[in-house]
Amino acid sequence: MKKITLLVAVGVLGMLFISSTYQKTENKYNFSKGTPAVKSIAALAFGPEGVLFIGDSQSSTVFAVETKDTKKAASIQYEVKNIDVKIAEALGTTKENVSIIDMAINPVSKKLYIAVKSADGTPVLLSLGANNELKAVSLTDVNFSSTAVNNPPDETKKDRQGKPLSLMSISDMGFEEGKLLISGLCNKEFSSSFRSINFPFTGKAEEEATLELYHANHGRFETTSPVRTFSTTTIEGKKYVVASYTCTPLVLFPMDELKPGAHVKGRTIAEMGNRNTPSDMIWLKDGNQSFLVMANDNRPAVKVSHEEIAKFQGTLTEKVEGTAGTNFIILPHEKVMQMAKLDENRAVVIQKKTNGDIDLWTSDGKNI
Repeated sequence: MKKITLLVAVGVLGMLFISSTYQKTENKYNFSKGTPAVKSIAALAFGPEGVLFIGDSQSSTVFAVETKDTKKAASIQYEVKNIDVKIAEALGTTKENVSIIDMAINPVSKKLYIAVKSADGTPVLLSLGANNELKAVSLTDVNFSSTAVNNPPDETKKDRQGKPLSLMSISDMGFEEGKLLISGLCNKEFSSSFRSINFPFTGKAEEEATLELYHANHGRFETTSPVRTFSTTTIEGKKYVVASYTCTPLVLFPMDELKPGAHVKGRTIAEMGNRNTPSDMIWLKDGNQSFLVMANDNRPAVKVSHEEIAKFQGTLTEKVEGTAGTNFIILPHEKVMQMAKLDENRAVVIQKKTNGDIDLWTSDGKNI
């Protein structure tokens, strides 16, 4: 495989630490041509027509980049053994010096985009095509726009592990009905936050809603834990955010209540096990049923049917040990690090196997 050294990768990706330079161009998304100053990549999500959103938690900014990746693809099957080794080789280093941060699939081309961080913190963006070949994605002289994440956490504040809370200003992203949805932390007493930003970006930073949940495994209400991963669903004609947190509570938040400046208390519908962090959440179909599939870093992946979610009308309000609430199915896949939706029935998965290997594979539409 052709090697791309980290130094060259940084150059190919547009001198990520240099301030953005741009020139106005005519397009319907209000893009400018230039080099976005991406300092980190915390989350990826796709919008319309191959637009890739890059969540940069270090600068508390989201960049919308025109990938020009708009050609519809035939059916794709991704299979890459030791994907961490392949990434390291492409960057001219070893697997110990790279971390896979996030991945997203372009719903038009089905091409897979992977965000990687090197040992020195340098962000790298790669793509994986139908031939399972890794390529660097250039962010030099691209059409893009950006929006600041309003009111990010104070850079001096740290979590219990000593990590700056500002690095959690963006924890997950999604795009739906013309809006970019962002979970993370903000600089308020109730710091768990959710933002809904119109796209194309207007240049105005929009205020966040703050979130509260009852964490039954912990036996308390929490307002400072960030949503780790989320999706959306409709129940009886009403739209909800389905969110999960560290130690794996599953919580519903009504979308119509998540308005700028609002404080919203969610309804905890399940506890799926402590000592675990959910990594991704997608909807897949199995026959006539829709399932919410959630990947976990420590526990097996799980799925819960839309029917089970819709029929659970209560909320957990007392401390529980183990699991409780909505019925869910445990899947035979542990330590799923990343997961992205390939089509209605299949997902692409990055999984750490029991022998320590990290493989990328496509599900068969049954077990995931």
